Amino acid sequence: MADRGASALSLPDDWPAHPDPILALNRMGSFDWDLDTGLMHMDAQAHDIFDVRPDEYDDHPETLAKRVPPGEARRLDTAVSQALKDGSENYGAYFRIRRRDGSLRWTHTQGYIRRDHTGRPRRIIGIVRDATRELAESDARSDEAAQDEARRQQTSVVELTTAALAHARTVQDVIDVLKDTHGLTHLGATSLVMGLVEAGRIRLVAEGPSDSFVPGTRITRIDEPYPMSEAVRTLSPCFIESPEEFAERYPILWPHITGLNITSAAYLPLIVQARPIGAIGLLYSDRRGFTPEERNILVALGSSIAQSLQRAMFYEQEMDLAQGLQQAMLPRTIPSVPGADVAVRYRAATIGGSVGRDIGGDWYDLIPLPGGRVGAVIGDVQGHDTHAAAVMGQLRIVLRAYAAEGHTPATVMARASVFLHELDTDRSATCLYAEADLSTGVLQMVRAGHIDPLVRHTDGSCRRVTVPGGLPLGLSAEFGRLDYPVSTVELDPGETLLLCTDGLVEQPGADLDDGMRTLTALVATGPDDVRDLADRLIDVAAERGGDDDVALLLLRRRGPDSPRSGRRLQRHVAPGDPAALADARRMIRTAVGVWGARERADDIELVADELITNALMHTEGSAIVTLRVLTGSERRLRVEVEDSSSALPRRREAGESGVSGRGLLLVELLTDVWGVEARGGGKAVWCEFVVPDHE
Repeated sequence: MADRGASALSLPDDWPAHPDPILALNRMGSFDWDLDTGLMHMDAQAHDIFDVRPDEYDDHPETLAKRVPPGEARRLDTAVSQALKDGSENYGAYFRIRRRDGSLRWTHTQGYIRRDHTGRPRRIIGIVRDATRELAESDARSDEAAQDEARRQQTSVVELTTAALAHARTVQDVIDVLKDTHGLTHLGATSLVMGLVEAGRIRLVAEGPSDSFVPGTRITRIDEPYPMSEAVRTLSPCFIESPEEFAERYPILWPHITGLNITSAAYLPLIVQARPIGAIGLLYSDRRGFTPEERNILVALGSSIAQSLQRAMFYEQEMDLAQGLQQAMLPRTIPSVPGADVAVRYRAATIGGSVGRDIGGDWYDLIPLPGGRVGAVIGDVQGHDTHAAAVMGQLRIVLRAYAAEGHTPATVMARASVFLHELDTDRSATCLYAEADLSTGVLQMVRAGHIDPLVRHTDGSCRRVTVPGGLPLGLSAEFGRLDYPVSTVELDPGETLLLCTDGLVEQPGADLDDGMRTLTALVATGPDDVRDLADRLIDVAAERGGDDDVALLLLRRRGPDSPRSGRRLQRHVAPGDPAALADARRMIRTAVGVWGARERADDIELVADELITNALMHTEGSAIVTLRVLTGSERRLRVEVEDSSSALPRRREAGESGVSGRGLLLVELLTDVWGVEARGGGKAVWCEFVVPDHE
């Protein structure tokens, strides 16, 4: 390279004055290639790099052909030619040389192109260096980076899968998470199989690819020669690293899965508290073997799956118990009601739109009552847990007992509230109780914080019936406000009463009134048959979802099979029960208005009150009050008061105070006709009033 300074072309401005020592220290060789003469001078370090002796190199690049394989030479020539043509000032390239011993070694060259004033390339000054260690270190770093990335991806999949499993509430939820294409398949698994340990056997719950089920493996013994059984039996993971190993270790199973192109598999035991609850198998079709890191990750994944699976199994057991408790608390059968078609439905709340079902305190009931009447109940205990279901069951039984004793609707509700208040619970409950006399169509309803009922008419229209209400059960007793107003309405033949809980009404983003209007429209356009209508309403609730359960009761009054003999309403009034007496008076006043006898309402109420008072004062039992509409040549309203005494009423002179002795006189003056009838061991005093034809 001594002639370099005499060249017409100057060296680069930053080229050292004495480069050889610097290049030698960095194990680099230099070259000076004169493009006009084609000669390329190399220093001693460059000779060492190309593994040629000075006497073997004659300054012609072609002499190096024995050291540069043809493919590498073509690649290097291409890089240099391209730089010369496109006006580049420099170039760089990696290529391999073949040393004397036949080994290949990576080399790097970098050239600086000098051009004359016309831009023509005249000279290339450059360096060459051994790049074997550099590329080896680079490859190692690349491999390590690739391994780190693979570990990061696998760890990310484990973290994502664990996070998804945290939201799985049922066993099926766990299976769905694991089979999700964004889940375990990112670990390279083609598919998975999973089995649960039940009664000493393994039941397959996830079968892997479609059409891959192996006959006879749905339920297997733990001691059978299957990889899943081995993982459960030994409490250790079972790694199968090749098809040959699979066929050798499990000759019974392998012939059935050869069509799946399985190249390796990992069967992991699912262990909780040192006890196996199942096993999961990951099947691969594009890999062989598992690194220690991959095995550790899969074992950690199996532990996470086991915890999630146990949590899901506990949840399902609890839900089965809770739902069994709730079903036991609801009526097993609904009694047949003469003169009415009845449909009841219950739907548990849905969790998060998933398969999971929540338990609640909603209930319905239908209670046969004396005198052919029937009581319809709908209610909702606060909360969604087994405690709510237990309180609901007790409250339903208490309401049924109070109603069956013959108490008025207001008394039934008040006593139920006291019972709930005295119960060892902090729960309250809403309730609506409707007592129906289907012979007359008269409904007496009381409401304790519950939503109003609906009535669908024979023309298909539907309306909300406003029922004045009291506080929810439990709260009314706590605050000493046990008054429950009684509302009386008439249900004509063909009309339907609908009682429901708020789960059927409430909708996200809408208030209660909007929900009631939506429900009213839905009922108005629904099927005529109460069973079909109930199914449709529950289907709508299921489509809407929601976190509240739904109870529903529909009662449709049938039309008479024969000419109607009149409407009838009856009440028991116990002695010493002022609430029952007040309720009877309220019933009479409402029924007289509903039946179109308002013109004689005062006379009817005064006479009925006089007869009831006399029965309670002069006998030792309850009074049974019956109101009836008689049809014939003229329409009459008949009032009967029955007691347990056989002594007939007699007219007496009024005393000095004028407080008593006027009862029969009033009856005689205000009624159109009256009389006394023997009833078993007692009697019934009756009277009739001619009223306008309301038909």
